[in-house]
Amino acid sequence: MEKKETRFAVVLREGNQLSEEGVRQILVDKQTGVNYLVWKAGYAGGITPMYDADGKLIITKD
Repeated sequence: MEKKETRFAVVLREGNQLSEEGVRQILVDKQTGVNYLVWKAGYAGGITPMYDADGKLIITKD
């Protein structure tokens, strides 16, 4: 059986789902290189692209 490659790589994970501040992750889209901040706690969560101080997308190149 062929293994399906995932599109996103988790480059940072901190926090705990059981704590008030929840889990914070930074994901990198392997196709575009765009970095995303993901936050989740309990039944709530959010995701947003990350920008540098100049307002440009943070892109990780291999």
